[in-house]
Amino acid sequence: MAGFLGDRVSAILCAALILLTISLAGPAAAEETLSIAGLRVAAWVPPPGAGKAPVIIFSHGFHGCATQSRFLMEALAKAGYLVFAPNHRDATCDGGSATWRDKSEAPFTRADAWSDGVFRDRADDIRRLLTALKADERWSARGDWDRLGLAGHSLGGYTVLGLAGAWPSWRLDGIKAVLALSPYDQPFLAKKTLSGLAAPVMYQGGTRDLGITPSVRKPGGGYDQSPAPKYFVEFEGAGHIAWADVPSAAHAGIVAYAQAFLDHYLKGTAANVVLTRKSSGVTELRYDSDLGTSSSGSAQIPSAHPLLDRLRQRAQQQP
Repeated sequence: MAGFLGDRVSAILCAALILLTISLAGPAAAEETLSIAGLRVAAWVPPPGAGKAPVIIFSHGFHGCATQSRFLMEALAKAGYLVFAPNHRDATCDGGSATWRDKSEAPFTRADAWSDGVFRDRADDIRRLLTALKADERWSARGDWDRLGLAGHSLGGYTVLGLAGAWPSWRLDGIKAVLALSPYDQPFLAKKTLSGLAAPVMYQGGTRDLGITPSVRKPGGGYDQSPAPKYFVEFEGAGHIAWADVPSAAHAGIVAYAQAFLDHYLKGTAANVVLTRKSSGVTELRYDSDLGTSSSGSAQIPSAHPLLDRLRQRAQQQP
């Protein structure tokens, strides 16, 4: 990968890991903790009386953990989703056994060196978890397994994109929607495999997410290479850890667009206007789906941070 973008990926991921540790040091939330399929799993259950609920499986970022994005998981559960998030082998918090010194299986700066063997254990975790949940009397009756969505942040975004077909050997049947939150998509761009996605996808990024979002939004990037139905939302001022439990003005928008997308494709609800309209705090919204096609694909609201704009433009020009 070109030097500048590669350096930004490494620096931003490192900063994200430090801040995630700080943010997760507070008191535990009210979610359930399960031990199932050999995994430590956080679960968020929707309010009673809703019948069988659509299911969301969340994959955390590199050296994050199952509860790193609690604000979003809780919101989805309150909206009627049954949410599960496993600790992957690289988790460093919420009971994870990895350490900050543990290196990635392949360098983030060498996306061309990645293959479907890199972090395959994460895909195996989700596959094994789903099998166990469907076989468990408690959860098999609570979840509507025909309405399955995947969500992932950073390396978790890589994981769920791979399961949705970006790595053909990982493809998991039955996925109805994929929420890719500042996803590490560069390996799929290098291999040109995003055309294999077999489910609607929403990408979310941020104007300060300089190491990841440019690869999604640039011409020929992750959004462009993905088949419809597809969406891309960029939040003003959001950095790479805006999707974690750290203070961020983007949280409300993250939840609103995520829920509208999942409601449409998992619950079959009429399209929420938010899916085709830029709300306050959104600098860019693209879509190509059953709802139509955005007419101003690369249009962008000017930022109040000219230096960040120049850095983002430079990153976006990298191959």
